Amino acid sequence: MTGHSIITPKPPTPEVSVNGVVIPAKAIAAETQHHPARRPEAAWQAAAEALVIREALLQAARARGIEAPVASDADAVKEVEEDALIQAFVDREVTTPDPDEESCRRYFTNNADKLRAPDLYEPVHILLQASKDDPDSYERARQEAQTLVEHLQNRPDDFERIARDRSDCSSSTDGGRLGQVTRGQTTPAFETAMMKLRQGEMTREAIETPYGFHIIRLDQLVRGQVPEFELARPLVEEFLRDASWRRAVAQFVSLVVGEAKISGVELHGATSPLVQ
Repeated sequence: MTGHSIITPKPPTPEVSVNGVVIPAKAIAAETQHHPARRPEAAWQAAAEALVIREALLQAARARGIEAPVASDADAVKEVEEDALIQAFVDREVTTPDPDEESCRRYFTNNADKLRAPDLYEPVHILLQASKDDPDSYERARQEAQTLVEHLQNRPDDFERIARDRSDCSSSTDGGRLGQVTRGQTTPAFETAMMKLRQGEMTREAIETPYGFHIIRLDQLVRGQVPEFELARPLVEEFLRDASWRRAVAQFVSLVVGEAKISGVELHGATSPLVQ
């Protein structure tokens, strides 16, 4: 017996094709950049599925004589032409009815909270700018901010004056007023503290954010209201129309792909890029 080791060769990647038309491995590799995944195999699978669906749609469109002229020679590159052809094919084959009154009212009733206008907050604040890169000045800012909090607990009418004299935010010129803000427009720590306040209430401690230390007072809170059905109806119709179109396109793509002879990859419920 010799000492030669036996190395099991890696199985070759299967050739992917649609009705006999091969999708080059190089094209699949390039497509993986649009399908990030934890494992390379998952990215390859998603990329192969996307290109298989694209090729099946293109073949079906051409077989039916679909034409989609490109607007100008400058745009007449292969990918743009193919995208236009697929879009024209789907537009011709997929139709959806407009949502009726009953469907709109049912959606409105079941999703009223989604249609509610955002809450509006009007905070006033004092910012003592500080960076953790300078621990000594950072700690001094923390202590000063807490001293100001204690002062304002006893003398709340001094808030605007202190904001003008001491705040490091540009809002200091307006006494620390930030105007109306909604959820997501301030830093997470600032927002969390602000949303806990009742109207007219001030934070009882300095709030730490990446910018430094804030003292926050909530001057006004306007809770968002659910609009009347007739006002919300255009938005409801748009949502239902889009949802219906997405379902119809997904079904259409499934039918087209189901009629094609595909080898080298197993599809796992993939759909057209049109409905992503």
